[in-house]
Amino acid sequence: MSRVFDGYRRPDGRVGIRNHVLVLPTSICASDTTERIARNVEGCVSFHNQNGCSQVPADQQVTMDTMAGFAANPNVSTVLAVSLGCEGCQNDLVVEAIRERTDKPVETLVIQQVGGSIRAVEEGTRIAGRLAERAASERRVPCDISELVLGTNCGGSDTTSGLGSNPLIGEVSDWLVAQGGTSVLCETSEFFGAEQILARRAATPEVASQILGIVKDYEEYVHMFGAEMRQGNPSPGNIEGGLTTLEEKSLGCIHKGGHSPINAVYPYAGQLKAHEGLVIMDTPGNDPTSISGLVAGGCQLVVFSTGRGTPTGNAMAPVFRLTANRETARAMADNTDFDASATIYGPETMEQLRDAMVDDLVEVCSGRLTCAEAIGYTETALPHLCNYM
Repeated sequence: MSRVFDGYRRPDGRVGIRNHVLVLPTSICASDTTERIARNVEGCVSFHNQNGCSQVPADQQVTMDTMAGFAANPNVSTVLAVSLGCEGCQNDLVVEAIRERTDKPVETLVIQQVGGSIRAVEEGTRIAGRLAERAASERRVPCDISELVLGTNCGGSDTTSGLGSNPLIGEVSDWLVAQGGTSVLCETSEFFGAEQILARRAATPEVASQILGIVKDYEEYVHMFGAEMRQGNPSPGNIEGGLTTLEEKSLGCIHKGGHSPINAVYPYAGQLKAHEGLVIMDTPGNDPTSISGLVAGGCQLVVFSTGRGTPTGNAMAPVFRLTANRETARAMADNTDFDASATIYGPETMEQLRDAMVDDLVEVCSGRLTCAEAIGYTETALPHLCNYM
């Protein structure tokens, strides 16, 4: 049976589960300014952008796509784009990229044109206050769960991740797909050794080829730097948690995709579609960077499994964390939204746990804060390929 949550219906028809005003830094040089503006106005969010200048064209394009995707995410009501004025990602270029994805209101501010940082914070606070007032007038309306685009991610993995929490996410993913929603599997570096399994689940030969292709491309990229995937993956924490090989880690990771056919493969920050079933996004294994790709693609919510424990959040979208490790559930209670240890120890069945987790996710979609939101953990990172200046 389908479920309904209370969300924000945007003019383009998409549905948000949060109603943020995004104060968007177009480069590192604007990041301190935007964070001060956002702190001054309730309802605003921002993040520290380490990119935006001194990038090769391909790297800058990924940054542009990610910023435009953040702005277009349906959790964002309106945007204030702030630039220094001399960076590579100039304000007009960023706004143009945003306009290619959405027609929501976007205002701009250039620090060098208003007299410096202090005046930029003052002017930005006034603009953000006006945008926040507008956003506050919007009201939640009933929305079907099929309109949810759900991102899935894992980090700080141990043996309980592949045995318990990731299979539970897979059950939730299959359930959402059956309701007509979209679920996104990511972290290409954690497909290694399991890519053939995913390729066999592809809906078309083209999708199968794309799955194998992103894994091959990722390994070749790593080779460019004289490194091997198996040198740094599994990580020291993974190994201490009982994972012995990259293949073992990958076989646990892909459980998050359940058993549904894979219908498409998206590039990092590629614009995702509603009602598309299970899809893959090509992201790195680094948790904050991977989540940023999902959010830039349009995921309103990300579910995140962990074995060792992690505080990962995001500025634009809630991150719902679960663990099947009983010790971690106790030790990291401040950071854990769902104790999934019964997937291993019982007495609840996987179906009962799936239904309980779906209940929690519906509440989060309707406004309940996740642990990361409640304690203000919103670390947000963009990928960085190369710089040359």
